[in-house]
Amino acid sequence: MSATKASATKAFDTVLLGAEIVNQDGRAIRDLALSGRKIVAIGALSGAKAAEVIDCRGLTILPGVIDTQVHFREPGLTHKEDLETGSRAAAMGGVTAVFEMPNTNPNTTSAETLAAKVAAAHHRMHCDFAFFVGGTAENIEEIPMLEKLPGAAGIKVFIGSSTGNLLVEDDENLAKILKKITRRASFHCEDEARLRSRMDLRVPGDPSSHPVWRDAEAALLATKRLVTLARRLGKRVHVLHVSTGDEMEYLADHKDVASVEVTPHHLTLSAPECYERLGTYAQMNPPVRDKSHQDRIWQGIANGVADILGSDHAPHTHEEKHHAYPASHSGMTGVQTLVPTMLNHVNAGRLTLERFVDLTSAGPARLFNIAAKGRIAVGYDADLTIVDLKRRETITDKWIASKCGWTPYDGMSVIGWPVGTFLRGRKVMWQGELTGPGTGEAVRFGDALQSSA
Repeated sequence: MSATKASATKAFDTVLLGAEIVNQDGRAIRDLALSGRKIVAIGALSGAKAAEVIDCRGLTILPGVIDTQVHFREPGLTHKEDLETGSRAAAMGGVTAVFEMPNTNPNTTSAETLAAKVAAAHHRMHCDFAFFVGGTAENIEEIPMLEKLPGAAGIKVFIGSSTGNLLVEDDENLAKILKKITRRASFHCEDEARLRSRMDLRVPGDPSSHPVWRDAEAALLATKRLVTLARRLGKRVHVLHVSTGDEMEYLADHKDVASVEVTPHHLTLSAPECYERLGTYAQMNPPVRDKSHQDRIWQGIANGVADILGSDHAPHTHEEKHHAYPASHSGMTGVQTLVPTMLNHVNAGRLTLERFVDLTSAGPARLFNIAAKGRIAVGYDADLTIVDLKRRETITDKWIASKCGWTPYDGMSVIGWPVGTFLRGRKVMWQGELTGPGTGEAVRFGDALQSSA
């Protein structure tokens, strides 16, 4: 049924009028109708009947932004974040779904710990969710079952140590894990042996020595090891938070087995300025590096090597960040600022809005085989990120909904701002205000639909 005929015969729950819609077929002014959980009509709907009609003239509607790397710290570390506060930050920033990492306490490495997270998140989180299961030397035999459980985003492996105690540094166990996976698995790539050998390069009290210790070669070595094993075993791997131009250039030759994530902080902050200005608040694993690496990561976006954008939201308290380096904790907030910082890059001409959509909705849906999300199309979940591309705002700590209450972008002026978040047809954020309690549900995946039925 055409949109015009549908509007004459059926009442909708919500109609969004006059917005520019960005989708797989480009950008155009269209109306959008939602009923229940789904998008049900796209076109000219000005005469349609609906319980709520919203004038969206001057605004832009994107497919709901999916952030495939966040650390929401629950269970065990809830003094700095939990599933409710992290997802509150996501919804405030226009993010409709997140993939959360396994380095909580206890680690998410079993069916029981995964099920506990899913239960804690259901209808409490303000966005939809999936949880990575940590791959370890101890749960290798269970991986074929674990990666397809309801709510599982797949397997995540730390080749280099970061926050938490999940570490698989040897090729023997990496190969055993890879042999077991059928879905695309995700990897933190830093070579642990090189990190150990360079620990004396850390300068007490000087966080600018962080990228000297965790250098570009440590990242490249681990990425090369991973890709070599994946190619030999015929498996799909995903390299998280690529921080070096060297990796980006290497991965360009291995796109048949490896996909690539980039992050807003590696695209926005650069050394040495960020360490001079922010100190330990700029400390991340892998580190923020100098502009020569940043420029080559941007080139990886321009030439299509980068597949998706994830925030690597990793909050710590002020107290934890104020410890003298290297005792200070690595990590920064990012889920709430992903959309405005990247829209600011769009307005500066560094990437197109269509490329942003590919990195944050279509790309994640394609890589991880997400069911019914990632595009604005009839029959898909009505997940929408509504933005004002011309709105000027200043990001502040006060705006941040994360429990830790800070952002490395405090005081940064941006052009482009999230003004609305719709989740499966429900308006969950509008003009800076949450509109109700959490209604988040587990993301479904095409690789595991039968197991979640």
